[in-house]
Amino acid sequence: MKAVVETVVRNLVDHPDQVEVTEEEYGRSINFVVRVADGDRGNVIGRNGTTIQALRALLNGLGQRRRLRVDVDLVD
Repeated sequence: MKAVVETVVRNLVDHPDQVEVTEEEYGRSINFVVRVADGDRGNVIGRNGTTIQALRALLNGLGQRRRLRVDVDLVD
């Protein structure tokens, strides 16, 4: 699933070489921490947060197959 996050985020930003995704597992939940260039944060968040919400929904759908809770955090 980390590859899915990296692929989607790299296609959204202007500087794909500066995208970093780390995966943190906590039992039955996975948290993906995404770091992008300063100017690319808006591209990942989207208007009214719709893009990041869609990414979270996609990952939750993939996680349900394995009975996992999945979240995405966008950090500075």
